[in-house]
Amino acid sequence: MLNKRISLIALGMLSATQAMANDQAESKGFVEDSSLKVLLRNAYMNRDYKDGNPDKSEWGQAAIGTFSSGFTQGTVGVGVDAFGLYALNLERSEDRSGAQGIDFFKKGDSGQPADDLSKGGAAIKFRLSSTTLTYGDQMPALPVLNYDNSRLLPESYTGTLITSKEINGLQLDAGRFTAESRKSAEGRDSGGLKSINVLGGSYQFTEQFKAALYASDVEDVLKKQYVNANYVFPIDKDQSLTLDFNGYRTKLEDSYVRENGITGDDNKIWSLAATFITGPHSFTLAHQRSTGDSNLGYAYGGYQKDQGRIGDGGNTIYLANSYWSDFNAEDERSWQLGYGLDFSTFGVPGLSYNVAYVRGDNITTSTSEGGTEREIFNQIKYVVQSGPAKDLSVKLRSSVLRVSQKSSEYNVSGNEVRVFVDYPINIF
Repeated sequence: MLNKRISLIALGMLSATQAMANDQAESKGFVEDSSLKVLLRNAYMNRDYKDGNPDKSEWGQAAIGTFSSGFTQGTVGVGVDAFGLYALNLERSEDRSGAQGIDFFKKGDSGQPADDLSKGGAAIKFRLSSTTLTYGDQMPALPVLNYDNSRLLPESYTGTLITSKEINGLQLDAGRFTAESRKSAEGRDSGGLKSINVLGGSYQFTEQFKAALYASDVEDVLKKQYVNANYVFPIDKDQSLTLDFNGYRTKLEDSYVRENGITGDDNKIWSLAATFITGPHSFTLAHQRSTGDSNLGYAYGGYQKDQGRIGDGGNTIYLANSYWSDFNAEDERSWQLGYGLDFSTFGVPGLSYNVAYVRGDNITTSTSEGGTEREIFNQIKYVVQSGPAKDLSVKLRSSVLRVSQKSSEYNVSGNEVRVFVDYPINIF
C-alpha cells in the first residue's frame, strides 16, 4: 500500500505546474555546478566494558571521496553523484574488534577483522523545476532512513529517492531502497535489507515554527511513523528558547516477531527538549519516554541478519537522549540535563564543549522490572578556522555509562572514548 502511495505522490511531484520555486531554471550546467570533495578521517573508539565483559576497540584511517555534478540545462536537468570509500585497519586485533556498537571492520569467517575496505557507488539524478529524482547508490538523511556517518566509513543505500521543494518552505520525500551497504563491509548489499519504502515531508510554517511527518515500511520487519515539532522563541538579540518534540511509533511484523523470538510487537517513544541559549552558553532539559509491549523498545539501525536489528540506518533516532546509550528500552523513562559552551566569545573561535547527564529508570526486561541506567557524556571539539589546515576538526568524546543489574539484559556498563580527526578537502 505504501509503495502505491509513493508512486502516486511521485507522479504528482513531477507533474506539478504551479511551482513557487524553480531550481532547474538556475542551473549553470553539468560541469559548472560540479564539486569534488575528499574527507580524510582518522577514527579511534574504545569501550572499556564492566562486569567481566571483554574490552573492545578499533582504529582506522579512511578517505571518503564524493563527487556531485551539476544539472544539464533545459526543462529536465540530468546529473550524476558518485562516491569512493577506502579504510585501512590500524589495529587489526581479533580479540578487541567485533563490537556491534563500534563496527569499523566486520569480522570474516576466520574471526579476523578486515585489513582494509574499499567500495564505491554512483547515482543518476534528474531535476524538473525544483523536484529531483535520484536513482542509484545514495546516503539518505531522513528521520525514518538516516545513514550512519558516526563511525569510520558511512553506510549507503541503493534505490530511488524523489525530493520536491516546489513550494517555499515545504519539502516532500518519497523513495524505495532495495539494498544496504554496511559501513564495516564491502559490497552493495552487505546489510541484509530486502526493501524499505519511505514517505513524508517537512514544512516551515513560520520563521520560528517547523514540523515534519514521515513513515517507512521495512519489508518483513516493521512499519514506522515519525512526527516532529520545533519552535524557537526569540527572547533577546543573543537569547532564545527552543522546544523540540520528536516521536516514533513502530509496529513489528508478526513473522519477524516469531522468527526472532521477540516479545510484543509495538513501541511508542518520544522526547521533548527545551534548550535555552544565552550568548555562548546553552542549557538543555529533556525528557524521553518509551511505551509499548515490545522487548526491543525502539528498534532501529543495525543489520537485519543480526537479531533484533532493522536495517533503516544507524542514525535513525531523532531523539533527545541518544548518546552512547539511546535510553530506548521497554517502558524506559529518562531525563537529561545538558550544557554547551562556544569559546568564540572568549577569543577561541572553533572551540566548543558539551556535557550532559542522562538518567533512565522503569526499564523492563524479560526477567525484571524497574531497572535503571545513567550516562555522563562529554565532548570537546575544535575546528581550525584558517590556514592550510582550515576546516580540519578534532573531536574528543567520552561517556561513562552505568547500568543496574536489573537492566543487564538490555545494556552493559562501561567507559567509552572516541577520537575523530576529520580533514575535508575541496578539490573543486
